[in-house]
Amino acid sequence: MTDQLTLGNNPEIEAAVFRRLIDHLDAHKEVQNIELMILADFCRNCLSKWYKAAAEEQGLEVSDEDARELIYKMPYSEWKAHFQKPASAEQMAAFEAKKQK
Repeated sequence: MTDQLTLGNNPEIEAAVFRRLIDHLDAHKEVQNIELMILADFCRNCLSKWYKAAAEEQGLEVSDEDARELIYKMPYSEWKAHFQKPASAEQMAAFEAKKQK
């Protein structure tokens, strides 16, 4: 791998990839956060927390709600009301099993 392809050397590319991930998640609102947590061990809320932490590392203050709104592309309460479904018993069992590992 060349130095040009090292993570951290291309912030513009990395930012574009991040925006594409957010757009992809936005286009697939049917994918629930619990499913992401079970399969990938992160979800939209994790992304908002990582965004907030990265902003704070740069000396910027970002509220939890502002970070979530960036990731969800709408207020979190609105997203929850329109798109979040209750987790099934099977999903909760899978999530708990994953946490035990």
